[in-house]
Amino acid sequence: MQQIINWSQYIIQMEQILALELDEARRTELLIQLERIAALAGPLMAFPLDERIEVAGVFHS
Repeated sequence: MQQIINWSQYIIQMEQILALELDEARRTELLIQLERIAALAGPLMAFPLDERIEVAGVFHS
């Protein structure tokens, strides 16, 4: 499943939700960083996992 995310719109929405005011230079840098993070995460998220493998370990006491 491949999702296309509009990072510019995401930044605007997060500014509103978090009551932040970012100047254009910070928005631009944040956009670059989010795009880099998404590019790095892409191969990891595309890695197929066996249905029987637990995503996270379960602690039992």
